Amino acid sequence: MHLFHNAYILFYIGLFLVIATMSLWFRDIIAEGKVWSNFLLYYNLRVAGGARKISSSDIENYLHIYKSNKNTAVISKNELGYYLAGLLEGDGSINLPSLGTTTLNRVLNPRIIFTSDLNNIGMYTFLQSELGNIGRFQQSSENVIRYIIGDKDSIIFIINLIHGKLRTPKNKRFNDLINFMNNKYDLNISESLLDNSNFMENSWFTGFTEADGHFGIKYVESKPKSETRKRSVSESVSLKFRLDQRSFDKSTSTSMEPFMLDLASFLNINLKRYINNKNSEVLSISVNSIKNISILIEYFNKYSLLGNKLNDFKNWEIVYNMILSKEHLTENGRLKIKNIIKL
Repeated sequence: MHLFHNAYILFYIGLFLVIATMSLWFRDIIAEGKVWSNFLLYYNLRVAGGARKISSSDIENYLHIYKSNKNTAVISKNELGYYLAGLLEGDGSINLPSLGTTTLNRVLNPRIIFTSDLNNIGMYTFLQSELGNIGRFQQSSENVIRYIIGDKDSIIFIINLIHGKLRTPKNKRFNDLINFMNNKYDLNISESLLDNSNFMENSWFTGFTEADGHFGIKYVESKPKSETRKRSVSESVSLKFRLDQRSFDKSTSTSMEPFMLDLASFLNINLKRYINNKNSEVLSISVNSIKNISILIEYFNKYSLLGNKLNDFKNWEIVYNMILSKEHLTENGRLKIKNIIKL
């Protein structure tokens, strides 16, 4: 720095060491910050029971928005029971504690939990209002909500509402819940038998579809033959309804095949199977013929969906009617379908 011989070498060595020290130091600070942030997140989740409670004012706002955006039909108590049974068997779980009291002498009740995407909270606030405002909401992650029913009177109310309306192996878990409540509170609730009624006679399938069904619209552009394409591709529009289930119910280790065969028979299709990326067998229902789609159109117009899938179905129905009238073959029809797919 004072024109000593080869002083520039010492300057650059010093500059390198300063930059290296700063880089390593800031790297450690950032790493420690992430560790502390993760610790705080873990601690907060532990304290909050792994979730954030949604306030009553938020629930009122969600319900108001839902009612203002949906043409919500009045649903009878009986149909609400079937709908709720289907929703429970698709998106729900039943948690049972051990009998007795804790060391703090607290009575532990079971919990009925519905888990869904946060975007569906409007539907769940509507269901809560229809059920007499029982239960509470938690946001268990950024995009996941849980509707939890856990007090004695509310659980008994739900048991009576959906009793005899379940169709899948989850009915076994439901009977475990009934036995728990009978033993815990000296009740005499009878065993719930599987419902074998015609799917078209109630709204059970609506609730189940709300959880696991998918309405798909596919539009394929026409493509000419080329060097990389041996055959030309014709323009086409197709519809598909799909519903997949594990071949065995996890909570009861019971085969889902009898139920899925009944559902496939109702929709006049064959039950399919495939192995997923977790090497587990999946039972799949896929409806894509116009004739069989008409069964679904009739059903969901009779027993309306209540959540976000209502919009999916309405768009699906629009394209279905366009196919019937051949409107999908016109230029305006194709443009309309493309815009629907983008929604």
